[in-house]
Amino acid sequence: MNRFGERFTITTFGESHGKALGCIIDGVPSGVRIDEKFIQQELNRRKPGKSKLETARKEDDKVEILSGTFNGLSTGTPIMMIIFNNNQKSRDYDNIKNLFRPAHADFTYYHKYGIRDYRGGGRSSARETVARVAGGAIAKLILKSIGVEIQSGLSAVGEIEAKNYDFEYARRSKLYALDKDVEAKQEQVILDAKNSHNSVGGVVVTIAKGVPIGLGEPIYYKLDAILSEAMMSINASKAVEIGDGVLSAKLKGSENNDQITPNGFKTNHSGGILGGVSNGDDIIVKTHFKPTPSIFQPQETVTKDNKATICELKGRHDPCVAVRGSIVCEAMMALVLVDMLLLNMGRKIEHIYTIYQK
Repeated sequence: MNRFGERFTITTFGESHGKALGCIIDGVPSGVRIDEKFIQQELNRRKPGKSKLETARKEDDKVEILSGTFNGLSTGTPIMMIIFNNNQKSRDYDNIKNLFRPAHADFTYYHKYGIRDYRGGGRSSARETVARVAGGAIAKLILKSIGVEIQSGLSAVGEIEAKNYDFEYARRSKLYALDKDVEAKQEQVILDAKNSHNSVGGVVVTIAKGVPIGLGEPIYYKLDAILSEAMMSINASKAVEIGDGVLSAKLKGSENNDQITPNGFKTNHSGGILGGVSNGDDIIVKTHFKPTPSIFQPQETVTKDNKATICELKGRHDPCVAVRGSIVCEAMMALVLVDMLLLNMGRKIEHIYTIYQK
């Protein structure tokens, strides 16, 4: 599936080494101020080649809006955006066109479809996420207008974990690091992996502040369930936690319960979601990314004819995909929250009266 969402949907298209990538956003209410500068800024945060901690592939990631706006406002019709590729090196992949790269989607895509685009992985490449960030920027503009803010940052690289979270600092950090006191160690772990032709995994924390109570559609479209689906759809993500996540399984109810006072919840172990519905507290999501599978070490694999061979990769790859993955996590959370806002609008009769009762 290339479409995500129910009322507010994103459909992405394009391949890593194709002519372009892009998205169609449907369900955008009319009258939204479309800030093209902001959309480009979001893409610039995700784009590759900004530092030695990222892939050397350099792309302008210049976005063009092809439809759905007039005089700077959304018209209510689908918004189509496109980002052209301009720095492909497809020849780097000629040596792997008949074999499968370990830990990549090459093996499964070929057996599912009987054909695969071996140039950087085609649709399975993390390059596809540029379209998600463009769509997420539209969602962020809507959320900003009602006071909802989304932030993210890198909490762990390998075994080096943040002890404090500073989301404002993360936005300025080239590593998007949440803890400046461990940032240097995290950077060194990435550089060590890169210099040894290897890669390393990481963890991203994403929060949403100002989320109204009531978002989420029990029982089969719960907010936490769809957020988990959204984060797990990102390339290289392998686990998602809401609030305290797996730690909750080690606690007693007296420790895990978020007690309520007239001024709000005393704690936020739930990550802002109860019964699949937002409770007005900060929504907290932790996404775990595996090490980038593209490493420059000889590895055993097989050919399309199931013959044993050695895979030796070329090309340009992120030594830690979680770094730029943090921007994608923000985009996916924004897309989910706007979808939930629109779904929630008709859940009370007074909402309908507000618009239609004379």
